[in-house]
Amino acid sequence: MAAPRERLGSVRTEGNLALQGSTGVEVALPSQPAAPAPLCPHGPTLLFVKVIQGKEEARRFYACSACRDRKDCNFFQWEDEKLSEARLAAREAHNRRCQPPLSRTQCVERYLKFIELPLSQRKFCRSCQQLLLQDEWEQHEEHQVVGDISVTQLRRPSHLLYPLENKKTNAQYLFADRSCQFLVKLLSSLGFRRVLCVGTPRLHELIRQSALGEKQPHMKSLLLDIDFRYSQFYLEDSFCHYNMFNHHFFDGEAALNVCRTFLQEEKGEGVILVTDPPFGGLVEPLAATFKKFIDMWRKGQSQDAVENHHKELPIFWIFPYFFESRICQFFPSFCMLDYQVDYDNHALYKHGKKGRKQSPVRIFTNVPANRIILPVEEGYRFCPLCQRYVSLENQHCEHCNSCTSKDGRKWSHCLLCKKCVKPSWIHCSVCNRCALPQHSCEGPKDGCFLCGEVGHKRSACPNACVARKPDKAARKQKQRKSNKMKMETSKGQPMNHTSVPGKKQRRERAHQYLGS
Repeated sequence: MAAPRERLGSVRTEGNLALQGSTGVEVALPSQPAAPAPLCPHGPTLLFVKVIQGKEEARRFYACSACRDRKDCNFFQWEDEKLSEARLAAREAHNRRCQPPLSRTQCVERYLKFIELPLSQRKFCRSCQQLLLQDEWEQHEEHQVVGDISVTQLRRPSHLLYPLENKKTNAQYLFADRSCQFLVKLLSSLGFRRVLCVGTPRLHELIRQSALGEKQPHMKSLLLDIDFRYSQFYLEDSFCHYNMFNHHFFDGEAALNVCRTFLQEEKGEGVILVTDPPFGGLVEPLAATFKKFIDMWRKGQSQDAVENHHKELPIFWIFPYFFESRICQFFPSFCMLDYQVDYDNHALYKHGKKGRKQSPVRIFTNVPANRIILPVEEGYRFCPLCQRYVSLENQHCEHCNSCTSKDGRKWSHCLLCKKCVKPSWIHCSVCNRCALPQHSCEGPKDGCFLCGEVGHKRSACPNACVARKPDKAARKQKQRKSNKMKMETSKGQPMNHTSVPGKKQRRERAHQYLGS
């Protein structure tokens, strides 16, 4: 709910943020792109760069913003690569083939026809994940079809649709009813009248259902989601097909205007953005997207509000707690709540015997923590010193002057480390830090783990860099010999024939840079 692309690391914002990490593939977010990024089926691609020993390699490349596995989207292009007209035309044709079979307008027309049908004629094909009109029944005779689709079912499409659970692409984990009910009640109690749901279909459904049933003060909701299947259940003012990793509206300016109008309604008052990105998603492209929403929201405010630069668009960013430092790096005003968010279809992130005792998913927000009341019946208490609600076992530390636990357990203060640590950790005199008792003790923290010298870390060890070069060269030479043997065996070519077809060479380079 990131990495090649299992090793995708930090994002680099040129001119502002230094490259982090020692080796891997990182995202470059130019402050002013020289040219528009090329398009893949998921919209504008992102610019990546390979970093070795903290240094950026000269050649950068574009890859898909939404998919971390090349099996899901194999787009690859060097930043300085010039494509022929034929290749550009082929790419455009491929992008068109990968789009949903029906346009947004066609989906709305089908939906309006479907809801006019009597209950006995409302059918849904589970095999195709599609609402069926009467003249389409024959095409789906051999499929798994369910009938008598009620209005209640139409209002909760996430219960009809199979969730997408590809962790590297669009991991679609859906809120448990407990967490969803809590969020709706909280948003209502805080006085929000409009909720922009970015990747939170269950929350969108419950808000609309609550408004119809008048269980809560009336709230409106707009869902932005990459799952185009929701297009067949909502009108244009309720859903936009959207990619949060590159801020791309698939239906163009019309959908963008729907979102802009929603944010700027009532001069931007009473609106909040709630987002639940895939846990494997890179933090920095998401942060860049949310800042674009903030800019969009500010343009609709009154002049007095514009002059007040301290005013922010309220945001609930739902993400695992171990991303706290990364999120706060981009949004310093954010704090992490202790509330543990649960999911229906996640093996671990839920209550009960089959899940963890504590879910690691939290709410990061710029709404003041002292305004947010967490349910006492679910194991939360108010800390008068911190002036916020915390987990019952999250005890206030007199040394840190804070309730320091991140995972719901009682943490212990280490006087040597001068901070609170997990209860299962102990202080290691060799590493000079707290760690698990069975950790691999590699030596003093202030020295290099490889050569033992003080003044640099393992990631920047000059001896390691020198040692790796011969091994890398030997591996390349061995690979070249192996390729020659394969070519000779399969095509009968002589041993001195070393040329490789351009397409294969590009594929090998792409895999090398993406680490796949």
